[in-house]
Amino acid sequence: MHIKIDDTVEVITGEDKGVRGKVLRVDHAARKVVIEGVNRIYKHVRRSQKNPQGGRLSKEMPVSISNVIVVCSACGEASRNGIRYLKDGSKERYCKKCGKGNAGIAPARPAHATG
Repeated sequence: MHIKIDDTVEVITGEDKGVRGKVLRVDHAARKVVIEGVNRIYKHVRRSQKNPQGGRLSKEMPVSISNVIVVCSACGEASRNGIRYLKDGSKERYCKKCGKGNAGIAPARPAHATG
């Protein structure tokens, strides 16, 4: 998946279109992400020992990963990510608009001994 926890993303479709927020959780199996402040619902909760006040709890619900796009930390634009290999053999994500590296994905692989 091209989106990771703590990435800043922008919602591109739906009720919250244009809203930017930080990714809190990623569900790889369902291909959904939970974004801070996006797709909020009210859950009505009865009074209990755990919730002595009761009432309405506001919480974020998952959004499909196809409805969000990553915001580049360098240029601040919403753009697609690419993957490239660095000279040391490690992989990193980069912004396709400005070309700056966003984050490392995988460390360099160790050299295999040929025998």
